[in-house]
Amino acid sequence: MKEVSIGLIGFGTVGTGVVKILQENRDILDARVGVPVRLKRIADLDLQTDRGVNVERSILTTDAWGLVRDPEISVVVELIGGYEPAKSLILEAFRNGKHVVTANKALLAEHGPEIFGAAYKAGADIAFEAAVAGGIPILRSLREGLVANRFEKVLAILNGTCNFILTAMDTNPRVSFDEVLREAQALGYAEADPSLDIDGIDSAHKLVLVLGLTHGIRVPVKSLHVEGIRNIDPFDVRMAHEFSYKIKLLAVIKSHGDDVDARLHPTLLPENHPLARVDGVFNGIYLRGDMVGEQLFYGRGAGCEPTASAVIGDVIEMARGVARGEVGRVPPLGYPETWKAPGRVKQISEINTNYYLRIHAMDRPGVLSKVSGIMSEHDISIHSVVQKVRQSSGTVPVVFLTHRAKEADIQTACERISRLEIVEGAPVVIRIEDETLD
Repeated sequence: MKEVSIGLIGFGTVGTGVVKILQENRDILDARVGVPVRLKRIADLDLQTDRGVNVERSILTTDAWGLVRDPEISVVVELIGGYEPAKSLILEAFRNGKHVVTANKALLAEHGPEIFGAAYKAGADIAFEAAVAGGIPILRSLREGLVANRFEKVLAILNGTCNFILTAMDTNPRVSFDEVLREAQALGYAEADPSLDIDGIDSAHKLVLVLGLTHGIRVPVKSLHVEGIRNIDPFDVRMAHEFSYKIKLLAVIKSHGDDVDARLHPTLLPENHPLARVDGVFNGIYLRGDMVGEQLFYGRGAGCEPTASAVIGDVIEMARGVARGEVGRVPPLGYPETWKAPGRVKQISEINTNYYLRIHAMDRPGVLSKVSGIMSEHDISIHSVVQKVRQSSGTVPVVFLTHRAKEADIQTACERISRLEIVEGAPVVIRIEDETLD
């Protein structure tokens, strides 16, 4: 083979980064593949905006369908995002004998079985390293480098916007969530509509893909417990500090035999935990394998060049396969398409962990005994309790840390506590990841 031809769909921020790397690192990329890797065509609806990179006008087109049907193109890179027309273009690429590289985590999380099945049927490869944690090579590590391991635990910070907001609130515990969100938007870290980030949907899409790689379990996002950071209160950030914790939006995967505990929510982490030190827009993945022990992956989870670096890593992997005539060396999620995972994802009501509970109670005798009595009736053991000064409303914030308890018991107890006349509002519940607490 004389060269491997690439077709790029989407000439936005990441697409521009891909073109930049293909141009600036052309010599080393060609050397690593063994044959030239050439960008044959770029498809985008906007062909007028200056992207800051020089490309020949002859390779630009608005016809993405023509690109995926071009017989000279071997690898299609999809960077337009969204569900359609991205899904249809990818499926058409497979039908035309192309391999596909994408960063589209939402599409793969929601339609992965259909897309992976189509690739398998067509004898094509699909790679998506850039879909999770930007430039951190976590998916390839899970799929190949750590394949000898059973994954006992994975904890991950997978959204830079949320991590920036929580870091800012931690640095200045008096500032409100809304104030920090506006700052993140002004700096370009948050979208005008930040819902996908702050409500946890973006992180949940990534969690689905990681779960597929670690345990071979394929589930839709709707089957997972997902909470965002929209309701994080500065008071709880300050209290976390008092208990030597930091609040992070955490994807959690834990093995329980064949069954798996998989969820995403704000979590209290000990300040000395490696992930507690992952701040700003950075991402971090902490895992424990039965053979390798503890591992930590850290880096930029978004941005033009880090994400484009991950895309190019997949492109080069594909180009090597094309040059050697190899297909399907490693399945997309590390398990054959015919694999059926024996386990299931546990319901959130089934999990056991430690909890941070905050209530606002009337400053009266016997309040703590009534609340703790309800908790005791539901097998919830209190590790520690802190009562703060009375607020202007006349209520007193009371914070409990619990020993390990069942989620269903916590929720039932909190529902009963919220009905007490001596308590104002529903208790605030934040889960804790701290193996030393019990």
